Amino acid sequence: MSPASQASAQPANPVPLGVPPNPSGIEAMAVTLESHPDYRVIRRLKPRLEWPAAGEQGVCRVVVLDTETTGLDQSRDKIMELALLRVDVDLASGLPVGAVQVYDGLEDPGMPIPREVQEITGITPAMVQGQRLDEVRIAELLAGADLVIAHNAGFDRPFAEARLDQFRHLAWACSFADIPWKAQGRRSAKLESLAQELGWFYDAHRAEMDCHALLAVLAHDLPVLPHTGLAHLVEQAAKPSYRVMASNAPFDAKDLLKARGYRWNAEQKVWSTRVGDSKALQAEFDWLKEHAYRQRSAVVQFEKHDALARYSGRPGEMLNHQL
Repeated sequence: MSPASQASAQPANPVPLGVPPNPSGIEAMAVTLESHPDYRVIRRLKPRLEWPAAGEQGVCRVVVLDTETTGLDQSRDKIMELALLRVDVDLASGLPVGAVQVYDGLEDPGMPIPREVQEITGITPAMVQGQRLDEVRIAELLAGADLVIAHNAGFDRPFAEARLDQFRHLAWACSFADIPWKAQGRRSAKLESLAQELGWFYDAHRAEMDCHALLAVLAHDLPVLPHTGLAHLVEQAAKPSYRVMASNAPFDAKDLLKARGYRWNAEQKVWSTRVGDSKALQAEFDWLKEHAYRQRSAVVQFEKHDALARYSGRPGEMLNHQL
């Protein structure tokens, strides 16, 4: 655990309730500035390690995860830093409750760290030389976890599973893909941008700090949906998601499919998109019949995923639907 994790942290709050004692008066100046319509104050994010006690409706135990790796190729590159935050989420409020347990470890990847990766992360070969992840501590934090949350689970999950098999048997959620950030009025789904819109900046691209930033962002109410980001992810993880394939779609429908958000899979030779629940699935079938197939009879395939397999790269259950 890093020194920053061991220190007692103050609650992160982009808009202070009052001006705390500050010999230099910097906070007072910040409050004065942000009261003027021509200025906006961005504060350094301070990790929060203690939250109020849970209510009476139960909790969901989540693990917030981030990795730093030697590159983007999941078949070749390796983890060189892994951070975890374990915290309970109150099912009634959608807020973290109790203590946040932290793990942050470096590991020698056994391969060169590209110069550009060193520049982005600040992790050098000297820092990881001889280092190894604490598998016992990681197993302790994962024991009893209901959900693992990563901001790009499609990237982090395969790396985590390749390093430790325990990750294969847990439910996962992606705070990047599972929350409709643009529909929530956010300019970008990037974590740094989401934090900035809430009034925070932080030193990004180190795994532990990225986890603290993600937890802080998800503990806020979403702008449109009536709950926090954490509550939304817990709710969505309980539902199946689907990949819809426009099987044998007419060639002249490709522009419509692309505009709809479908992507071309060159290996499978099919346009496909992802939808989040059964209601959205039926709506997609209706759209395909009306616009892509123009009321012609067709059978399309769709792939059903649950949170145990979602973002793992492993195939889900393949099904057919008659339009």
